[in-house]
Amino acid sequence: MVLEVGKKAPAFNLPDKDGVKHSLKDVNSNYTVVYFYPRDNTPGCATEAKTFTTLKAEFSKAGISVIGISGGDEKSKTKFCLKNKIETTLLSDADGAIGTKYGIYGEKKFMGRTYIGFKRMSFLLDKNKKVIKAYEKVKPSEHPQEILEFVEKL
Repeated sequence: MVLEVGKKAPAFNLPDKDGVKHSLKDVNSNYTVVYFYPRDNTPGCATEAKTFTTLKAEFSKAGISVIGISGGDEKSKTKFCLKNKIETTLLSDADGAIGTKYGIYGEKKFMGRTYIGFKRMSFLLDKNKKVIKAYEKVKPSEHPQEILEFVEKL
């Protein structure tokens, strides 16, 4: 079951591309976007991460921290960030444990094939790490702007 609005977001302590661990409890911003994406080095995932990077200054100005989470290891994250010039924090949930807690890791179907993986979904958290909006239908190129516009209306 997907994490619902009003619920406290599950804690995590995951490594980035450099092996540095990042914990949700250490984020000190008014809002936090925790976005899950299917896989490093795929077109849609690259588009989404690049768009978050392009809007990095606007997110910072609005008091929003952005954290991307997917499978893959540190090496995969490094290649993905270098190839696409991504400056957003991307974390490795190699075994899907955190994705499972958020309810977005599990069985997927694509082109007639069934497999286990990360669904593309985001959660906007308040200062207390409670979900204030869950985004289930995400368009990679439009999603970051959608979040900014939502926060501006709060």
